[in-house]
Amino acid sequence: MRFVTCRLPDGMEDPAILSQDGTQVWPLSWLGLSYETLSDAIPFLTPQVRFGLQLAISGIPALPVEAVTLQSPIPCPAQDVVCLGINYMAHSDEAEKYSADAFSTKHQDAIYFSKRVSRAVPDGGFIEAHTDLVQKLDYECELAVVLGKDAKDVPAGQTKDYVFGYTILNDVSARDVQTAHKQWYFGKSLDGFTPMGPCIVTADEFDTYPPALPIRSRVNGELRQDSNTKLQIFDIDHVIHELSQGMTLKTGTIIATGTPAGVGMGMDPPQFLHPGDTVQCEIEGIGTLTNTVR
Repeated sequence: MRFVTCRLPDGMEDPAILSQDGTQVWPLSWLGLSYETLSDAIPFLTPQVRFGLQLAISGIPALPVEAVTLQSPIPCPAQDVVCLGINYMAHSDEAEKYSADAFSTKHQDAIYFSKRVSRAVPDGGFIEAHTDLVQKLDYECELAVVLGKDAKDVPAGQTKDYVFGYTILNDVSARDVQTAHKQWYFGKSLDGFTPMGPCIVTADEFDTYPPALPIRSRVNGELRQDSNTKLQIFDIDHVIHELSQGMTLKTGTIIATGTPAGVGMGMDPPQFLHPGDTVQCEIEGIGTLTNTVR
C-alpha cells in the first residue's frame, strides 16, 4: 500500500492512500480515520488495518490526484532524520578522492549523523540554493526507512517487523559548509535540503528484507547515480539493530541509508548544482522524486 500527505481542495492537509498507479487518492478522513498527520496514523496502520482499508477503498470513490496537492509524505518529521554516511563502497572511494580529510574511513563502524528538517520538500518542490552561503551544492539519492513502531534493543535478524515502509530522500548537501565545519549537520540541514517522497510504500510490497532495489539519479536528464541498495556496506537490519541498543527509535523515525557513487563532488571535475538544475531520484518499486534548484 502507498501512503501520501495531500492538501485537499479546502486547503486542509490529510494523510491519504495513493492508488498503485498514482492517479487517485483516498483521504484517511474519508475512511473514518481522523489523524492530523501520517506520523500520527502510522502506529495504527497495522497489516490488519491496511487489509481492511484495501477492502474499503474498493467501494469508495476516490479523488483524482490532480484535485489535490501532494506534499512530502511526512512533511514535518517529529525528530531529525537519522542518516548514514559513506555506506556504499564506490561512494566511499569518490568521497575520499574529493576530501580524504573529511571522508576517509576504514568501514569498521557505521557513520551516523542527523539532518534537521523544518519541512520536507515534496515531489515537484524546490531545492533552495542558498547562494549567499553555498557554492558547492550537491545531491544524494537515498533509500529512506520509516519505522512503524518503537524499536529498543532489537536483536539482529529481528528488525523486519519494525519497518513500516520506504520512501526516497535526496540528502541535499552543501559540500563547502559540510567540510568546513568538520561535521555534517549544518551542511546537510539548511531549509529546502530534504526532498522526500513521492510516497511511502509499505514494506510488505517488497519480496526481500532488506530490499534489493535499483537506485538512480539524474541531473538535467543525465544519469549520474546507478546502483542497487543491496550494495550497502551496513544494511537496514544492522542499522536498526545497532541504533536501538540503548536508544529508543520512536515510531515514525526516518532513517536515510546512504547514497551510492555518482554525486557531484565525485565527478572529475566536480559538478555541483546551480539554480535551474533539475534532480530526479528514482528507486524501483517506490517511484521518482523530482526537484528543481532555485
